[in-house]
Amino acid sequence: MTLRTLVFEALGSSCELFAVDADEGRLAEAAAWVRQMHQRLTRFDPTSELSRFNARPGEWIAITPELEALLREALAAYDRSGGLVHAGLLTRMLAIGYTRTFAEGPTITSAPGPARVPPLPDLLQVRSGEARLAPGHGIDLGGIAKGWLADRLVERLGQNALANLGGDLSARGAGPEADGWPVGFGAKTVLLTDVGVATSGTSRRRWGEGLHHLIDPRSGLPAVTDLIEVSVIARTGVEAEVLAKTALLLGSSGAPDFLRAAAIGWWLG
Repeated sequence: MTLRTLVFEALGSSCELFAVDADEGRLAEAAAWVRQMHQRLTRFDPTSELSRFNARPGEWIAITPELEALLREALAAYDRSGGLVHAGLLTRMLAIGYTRTFAEGPTITSAPGPARVPPLPDLLQVRSGEARLAPGHGIDLGGIAKGWLADRLVERLGQNALANLGGDLSARGAGPEADGWPVGFGAKTVLLTDVGVATSGTSRRRWGEGLHHLIDPRSGLPAVTDLIEVSVIARTGVEAEVLAKTALLLGSSGAPDFLRAAAIGWWLG
């Protein structure tokens, strides 16, 4: 078996593709697709499909199948997480200064007052080929998009592949040695087959006093949690992302019971 690898930058992260017995052209096409999807889904470019959707609240807007799938995934994530994974937090992210890519830096250093964010189904409606956003709100797909893209990538790469998009990954097949794909998980390496893995944490993308990018929809402010990082193994990359973020917001008191009922494996840090 021949293992092909490709490392590239996209989605504001270092990304890696691995595929057994796939030609280099397939990996290059997959990387190009990720970059194309990034241009369509980023909130930092006013010309992206997501930004143009956010700019026209109150109207039914025609959307591509990919954006429709992701908006539906966001609604499913809201349900799965009991409302904690909320894609409608863009205005709160802007309010705490996360107005541009983190490499460019935040624009303020103090947080606004708390404000509970309305339920996502009250803000976002999706039907075939169209979606509508409530005025005064915006969508940021964040980690949901990374997990979803990783799942789609391994489908594109073949029967034996792994896609890692900045820590959101999806593994398919038996790996290069036919015993699973080796992946770092907490303090150890695990061998994975046909699952997804995601890590959510608050130690990166921090600024000011207690400000970070993980917003708790119950307060509309950066989450206050006694967990610094959570890693989860689940059936898919996007499910792992949702479970990891939910567990982080629940904290050490609520995360184990939640993950015991939903995850294949987890690590709390």
